[in-house]
Amino acid sequence: MPLSHRAAAKIQPEPDALGFPIIDFHVHLNPTFSLADAVGLSKKTNVKFGIAEHAGTKENQYPSIATNDEELLRWVEKLCGPPVYKGIQAEWIDWRSCFSKHALGAIDYVLSDAMTMPTRDGRRAKMWLRGFDPGDAREFMDRYVPWNVKVLEKEPLDILAHPTWLPPPLDQRAAELWTEERMKPIIRALQRTGTAVEIDSAFQLPGLEFLRMAKDAHLKFSFGSNSGSGPARGIDFCIDRAKALGLTAADMFVPAQGNRKPFLRRKL
Repeated sequence: MPLSHRAAAKIQPEPDALGFPIIDFHVHLNPTFSLADAVGLSKKTNVKFGIAEHAGTKENQYPSIATNDEELLRWVEKLCGPPVYKGIQAEWIDWRSCFSKHALGAIDYVLSDAMTMPTRDGRRAKMWLRGFDPGDAREFMDRYVPWNVKVLEKEPLDILAHPTWLPPPLDQRAAELWTEERMKPIIRALQRTGTAVEIDSAFQLPGLEFLRMAKDAHLKFSFGSNSGSGPARGIDFCIDRAKALGLTAADMFVPAQGNRKPFLRRKL
């Protein structure tokens, strides 16, 4: 596993080094990384954090997950006060049914990914778990690209996390499998839905070709370290990609306010 996957966040440059504030919207708390730890690390690294709680039905098995209004609002209350954004990482495509508009209005953003996909018999396959077999590469991609589009079109998301992620061993063939024709439908779905593209430092995704297509489509971008079982990781990869693309403040995701939040703006 590359060092960037397991290393704690490093000291980052001052915000004016990029011309805009540095924000990591994909940080999770855990038993070894508390809210106080996150606030302290944020000050040390000059990176503001968005803290995301897993959210959805009880069928999604995580050590910590909000499954109803009471749990979500209790978690939001926990984050009130410290200078952090409050978000959720939505699980599966039925999470919206768990929460009222009132509860969702209390958070700043929603991110999700396409890493859990239905099998041909309808079961939920968590493709990042050891033992998952994607089978034939072409058949997998023929199902996976439309699944990415469905995730974007069926969920009121602010950010698509881990864009173009592939399960092992297909991740070793990413440059071959992510052709322009396969990327285009996802770019168009991001554009139609107004969903931002996460630049993911954990898996070092997506590639420059996808990012350039996203910029040409005038999409917004966010940074994400996907901290899991330890402290927030470094976002050097995100900063390098931002510099390579020439991103400015106008290109960066900013949480929507009021009726502009996706769960209110989009008619689903």
